[in-house]
This record gives sequence, structure tokens and C-alpha cells, in this order.
Amino acid sequence: MTSIPEIPPTRTQARGAPIVVAFIIFDGVSSLDLSGPLSVFAGASHFLKQKGKHGYECPVVSLRGKKIVTDLGAAFLSQPASRLARQRIDTLMIPGAMGAMDAALADRKLLSWIARQGRRARRVCSVCAGGRLLAASGLAEGRRMVTHWAHCGVLQEQNPGVTVETDPIYIEDGPVWSSAGVTAGIDLALALVEQDFGRDLAMAVARQHVVFMKRPGGQSQFSTMLEAQIAGKNTFARLHEWAIERLGDRNLNVDQLAAHAGMSPRNFARVYTATTGRTPSKAIEFMRLEEARRLLEDTDKSVDEISDQIGFGSTERMRTTFQRNLKVSPRDYRLRFGCAS
Repeated sequence: MTSIPEIPPTRTQARGAPIVVAFIIFDGVSSLDLSGPLSVFAGASHFLKQKGKHGYECPVVSLRGKKIVTDLGAAFLSQPASRLARQRIDTLMIPGAMGAMDAALADRKLLSWIARQGRRARRVCSVCAGGRLLAASGLAEGRRMVTHWAHCGVLQEQNPGVTVETDPIYIEDGPVWSSAGVTAGIDLALALVEQDFGRDLAMAVARQHVVFMKRPGGQSQFSTMLEAQIAGKNTFARLHEWAIERLGDRNLNVDQLAAHAGMSPRNFARVYTATTGRTPSKAIEFMRLEEARRLLEDTDKSVDEISDQIGFGSTERMRTTFQRNLKVSPRDYRLRFGCAS
């Protein structure tokens, strides 16, 4: 049974009132984008109630207030968005959809409502492809965002004033929060609970949901090795397999990759980058990072041993690589994800 943590008072909450987190939904919305964060806030409210404290109030609204059919065919009964006109919204949540975004993006009334309510709220947050609605509303102009990896390209193309990052699980940039694909909305919601009520409550909710507390926002949203296999298609598939087997070779470099591919280093670097979207040296770094993550999660080898085994050359270089790409140190990564720690 999960113990009830001590919960400090929050400055964001009016005395004697719950924190209002409003969800705006539309036809075809992703069920998990909506239900994942809702469940986190409900779990937090459960613990808070046991302590005699107010938690979260989470109205689910749509423009017309009707049954909204989700991507799975289930329906949510939403309230009319107009009911929030006089209610103080602390946080506005914008879930996404994998197949219904074009219709939502073409709904000028929806975008106008998001822009208007988002300016009133302390925080405005998007889950998955909901980031496209957030950006289209103008609220993210000049800020950093992330979305589902399949939508990152179009998000950047349609919103040049937004800096789109492709790897993080979630990003906080001032009042604008955004998360990557689907289950990353749970990570974002846990981070919001931690900001509001402290780490102990967020950890209790994470344990209740049997999820990690909590994936760092900078953790990559998908496998680097899988990404390399997809991006390289058949062109460099065997080369990637060859390189992965030789990560422990500190001399593994562009020249070796080019020689194995039967190309000159200059031509190889040009073709590889054009095909995969990454330079060969960056690809090697990410492959080592992926293997280091696996070893930290699944073994009890020390950071020094892992650094030496997969060719980083030094613990400091491995630490720098983790901080640059995941915004977390190897030791902290193991504390969060290591099964053997």
C-alpha cells in the first residue's frame, strides 16, 4: 500500500480551493493523451483528500459541450467551454490526436479559445500532437517545444517562431509546457504535481500508477538504435549492426565507418548525413549513449566500467554526453531507472 506523504502548502492554490486543470478536447482526441494525465491528477487529489487538503478539479470541455468520440471509439461527456468563462483556470491541458489534427487545426474558434484561455492560465500544456494546437494558437511563439516524434517536422515547418526539440520527453519553457508522444503526458502531469505539491506526492502518485518517478524531461522519447535503423532504411542497416558490435573500440570513427561502407570519408559523411539526418560522429555518440542507458538500467556495473566498455574513453566524456542529450547525469539516470541499483 502506498503511504500518504507529507504535503507542503502550495503558493499556486487559493485558500480552500482546488487547482483547476481544464482539458479542452475535440472529436478524435487521443484517449491516452486525455486519460493518462487525468488519472495522475485524480491520484494526487486522492492523497491530498486523505490529508484534508484540496487537490485538483479537472473539467473536460469542448466548444459545444457534447459527447466527444475518441480515437478508440469511446466517448467522453464534455462540458461546454463557455462554462469556464468566469472560472479561474490554473492550467490548460491540450491533448492531441494521431489522425484528427487537420480538422482541429482548421477550427479557428478552437484556436481562438485556446489562445484566450491560455493567456489567462498560469500554465498551458500540450500532450503529444496537441502541441500543434498550442503552437498554432500563438502562445508558444519564441519558446521551446516538443511533440510526438512523428509530428516534430511539421510542427517546426508550420511554426518557424517556435524552437522544436525532437528528443525530450517533455519541456518546460516558462508558462508553456509540452510533452512528447502519448504516455509522455503522464510524465508531464507528474512534473506538474511535483511543481504544485512537491516531490513526495509526485512519487506517491507514480508508485500508485506503477510508473517511473519520473522520467527526466530530457530523456529521449524513442530508441536511438531503432531510429538509426529506420532512418538509414536498407542503405546503412548492416553498417549500423557492424558499428553497434564495435562500440567498445575507442578508435571507431568516420574513417572506419567509411571504409566498411566502401566509400571515401568525405562522400560517406555527406551521404550518411543526408540519409539519416545525423552526422556519422553524432550517430556513434548516440549509439554509445543508448548502450550506456541499457547497461545502467540492467546491470550493476559501475559508471567507470560502462564508460570503458563502450568506448567513451573517460567517465567525464560519458557524463557530458548524458547531460547534453538527456539533461541528467549517468548516476542520476541509474537512480531513476536502474533495476539493479
